[in-house]
Amino acid sequence: MTTSYRHPGVVLTDHRFTVPLDHGDPSGERIELYAREAVASARAGENLPWLLYLEGGPGFGARRFIGRQAWLGRALQEFRVLFLDQRGTGLSTPANRQTLPSLGGPERQAAYLTHFRADSIVRDCETIRPLLTGGAPWTVLGQSFGGFCATHYLCAAPEGLDTVLITGGLPSLDATADEVYRAAYPRIARKVEAHYARYPQDIARARRIAEYLAEHRPVLPTGYTLTPEAFQSLGILLGGSDGSHQLNHLLENAFVRTPAGPVLSDAFQENVSAALSFAGHPLYALLHEPVYAQDGRPTEWAAERVRAEFARFDAATTLAGETPLYFSGESIHPWHFDHDPALRPLRETAELLAARTDWPALYDPARLAANEVPVAAAVYHDDMYVDRDHSLRTARTIRGLRTWVTDEFEHDGLRAGGPRVLDRLLTLARGEG
Repeated sequence: MTTSYRHPGVVLTDHRFTVPLDHGDPSGERIELYAREAVASARAGENLPWLLYLEGGPGFGARRFIGRQAWLGRALQEFRVLFLDQRGTGLSTPANRQTLPSLGGPERQAAYLTHFRADSIVRDCETIRPLLTGGAPWTVLGQSFGGFCATHYLCAAPEGLDTVLITGGLPSLDATADEVYRAAYPRIARKVEAHYARYPQDIARARRIAEYLAEHRPVLPTGYTLTPEAFQSLGILLGGSDGSHQLNHLLENAFVRTPAGPVLSDAFQENVSAALSFAGHPLYALLHEPVYAQDGRPTEWAAERVRAEFARFDAATTLAGETPLYFSGESIHPWHFDHDPALRPLRETAELLAARTDWPALYDPARLAANEVPVAAAVYHDDMYVDRDHSLRTARTIRGLRTWVTDEFEHDGLRAGGPRVLDRLLTLARGEG
């Protein structure tokens, strides 16, 4: 059953589908997928080509636009747009601390979650595509992890693709999780240094907060235990176009004076809780490293192990000396599953996923080298989340891919650049520019 309703200038339609949990066992357990269709009101009755939007993550539902916001207005000039809540996210059958225990113990939960990577997501897309398009191929727009999915799509089912557009999401085809994070920490360090150059007052603010946390280990009203390491992970903000400003605003009112002395302000605690909690996207924490696994080796908390190679990110060392505190970000650590109440019940499940060795390969370089689908990708020059050099190596592997390498935008360029970014990629993919 579908439901349609309107936003200004847009007709929206809700779609629900059932698909196999394991596409290799189509008669087994099934899950639900939710997707929202958007079409320009003036063209609602036309037979338009489809554009499928794949959100970043893993673990985030597709964003909900109001009207023709951001790049959607440009897309609606020529497409019906489908916003898919990838399996386990948004209004699709959820996978979180509330639902996973119904499956059984951690072993069963971990086995279930092996079906939530790009390979399963692409098979979901191929299951629903004929139901919507009548069998016609569609254009796929992949943002960040959505680009990882689109790259797998080119390997697994290129016949379903008319065009592929990727923003900040060309993955390495063969880098291990260790290699991904070994490349990431220097990028993160550059973002931290740029932040402190912009807001030098934040050097003392961050250090004072970290010192307080090391002494008091406060538990936020949400139940989140705020330690110096958890505070450092606010650096994830620095990968966005306005993230440095957001971090500065967050730090500027950290303390309030009370009869008992300075304590963390309620406003600071509320804002930090919202920034750090995985309650809305637990799959990001559970699958963040497994999305890179395909070489027969366990990920084994790669970000935590590799961080030991970069002493500047060690909070204890920083607080014992005089150097600025380095924020981290775009990394998941075992302590996330101790500190965050949305993750604590899933700690053993996460350990089993980190130890798993039988992840299948995600990419086929030979098939990409023979690619015939028009592909264009925006590669952001100093993207904090996806390594530029990894992306460009992959771009050289995919036959016919055209890149737009830019330092005009950060990782969220599709949001910040809106219609201009989408228009540029469509022009490149069509060979018009």
